[in-house]
Amino acid sequence: MDWNRTKSIFIFVFLILNIFLYTLYVNRYNEAKDIEVPGEKTIEARLKDDNITYGSLPNNIESASYITAQVHKFTKAEFKDTNQQFTPTDDNTKARAIFMKPVKLRNVNDDASFTDFVLANVNEGASYALWKIDREERVAVFFQKTNNRMFYYNGSLKIKWNTNDEVIMYEQTMIDNIEEMEQQETVIPPLQIIQTLYAKGPLKPDSRITQMKLGYSTLVKLTRTQVLVPTWEVQVKLPDGGKEEYFVNAVEGKVIEIQEDKQESGEEDWGVE
Repeated sequence: MDWNRTKSIFIFVFLILNIFLYTLYVNRYNEAKDIEVPGEKTIEARLKDDNITYGSLPNNIESASYITAQVHKFTKAEFKDTNQQFTPTDDNTKARAIFMKPVKLRNVNDDASFTDFVLANVNEGASYALWKIDREERVAVFFQKTNNRMFYYNGSLKIKWNTNDEVIMYEQTMIDNIEEMEQQETVIPPLQIIQTLYAKGPLKPDSRITQMKLGYSTLVKLTRTQVLVPTWEVQVKLPDGGKEEYFVNAVEGKVIEIQEDKQESGEEDWGVE
């Protein structure tokens, strides 16, 4: 290991974090001014006026730490299943595996079937948790997790099945050398996150917040090394029945524009006829 290089990377990472934390309280103060304006209705009243509702919110998360991790580089030796044709992409940081003989899902309408498939057929499958299923496009998305908290769009697994309910392929990225920093940061309460989303405009009238979960998203990306920040995921049901997800930095309170892989999930884009 090149210790001097590793030490320099971490010094740079901590410098960035110190600058970030230095401005944290000023940013929170500015956010608070945006949310509550003297003489105007409270956020609670405005949410009620716009019929924006929510159920029970997490109330037992007061602190969390930043996390450092490294982007995993795949090798062919990791894919020992002879039924899988392995192809590395993106400088070996993404792996694609096509099943020579498609694998039948137990029950495509049961979410647990997808988790069972991953545990049985994907390398390090136990480190992933199911995030979302698009049954119309026949795609299921998993994210890596630590302590039951997901790494949003870091360490992802996307599986594709055919009209016979058989998995034909999957794409995988992974992070490893995951370490929590010692310092604990105060986590902004869920209700304040909802207020921030409302003040900034994403929440639409007649919407319902169906779930809030704490996970992690990328704050700093340095080649292979990444720093991840605690992040609230807010799941929202829209008036037309559609669904959206928003992500908010749980330490600073800023809405995060996570750059999802925009690759469509149709068979042609997956290279499968």
